[in-house]
Amino acid sequence: MSENKQEIGIVDYLRKLQLALVSGFEDRETSELRFFEDQWSHAHRGGGYTCVLQGGDVFEKAGIAFSKIEGESLPESATITRKGIANQPFLATGVSLVVHPCSPMVPTVHMNVRYFRTKDAESGNPVWWFGGGYDLTPYYGYREDCVHWHRVARKACLNEFDQAFYEKKKLQCDEYFYIKHRNCARGIGGIFYDDLNQPDFETSFAFTKSVGDSFSEAYFPIVDRRKHEPYGDREKQFQLYRRGRYVEFNLVYDRGTLFGLQSGGRVESILMSMPPLVRFDYGYTPEIGSTEEALEKEFLAPKDWASMKLNPEETL
Repeated sequence: MSENKQEIGIVDYLRKLQLALVSGFEDRETSELRFFEDQWSHAHRGGGYTCVLQGGDVFEKAGIAFSKIEGESLPESATITRKGIANQPFLATGVSLVVHPCSPMVPTVHMNVRYFRTKDAESGNPVWWFGGGYDLTPYYGYREDCVHWHRVARKACLNEFDQAFYEKKKLQCDEYFYIKHRNCARGIGGIFYDDLNQPDFETSFAFTKSVGDSFSEAYFPIVDRRKHEPYGDREKQFQLYRRGRYVEFNLVYDRGTLFGLQSGGRVESILMSMPPLVRFDYGYTPEIGSTEEALEKEFLAPKDWASMKLNPEETL
């Protein structure tokens, strides 16, 4: 499938976004470790660059992947709303990021922005859409971090759309990153959008860039605030336990993981989202009144974080 000028612009933006994010994380890593770049080729056509940092002082594992692939049969996991396009030739490109910090006081984070093009099986007409978003998975709750994260996400939506659009995409995020078999949220959410091609290409692409460009503003201030917070073995063990929930979601529900595997992608890059260390404790329940219990009771339940005041004098 040949690219048009618009798609060349998308690919150029995504690759630059990946490199900018790599630079931003390296600026915050206090060890001398840096990302290594692993170039790979897709089984059919295309490939990508997977950038990984492992064993740092701030980031235990950080993966930022760019891919552009083509195939002859679009997997159903690529979309949940579009009919009549499964098993059609496709082009897919995107950037995916998952970061597992060393400190349990710094949240795990996920971000993805992507573009698909295929065709309608009956008419043969081209079909395209954008998708993506970002969500935050804290281990210990800080109200100011949650408010900041969601306010930046809201601003990213308001750059191209309106408050109602933000509220819808926040709700989609809360619903998508929900671990149904555990009856709990993975984290505090953010924004999630899929199958976006309205009102036109320019607006859809501009919004996708707004999401990708705002990630650094949303996450890096939280890293800077929390990376020097003291913690002990109890907090670290709780982080490893909660990482188990992250693994469960990614292996059971995550459509990006399913799409990568179903489209013949490179397994090593697809599973870069897995944390390096994790624990599964049978029948664990946090101590009543503890900060660990507060995470689920006070932070993981969906809230309108963006509209919360940090102090009585604050104006919204």
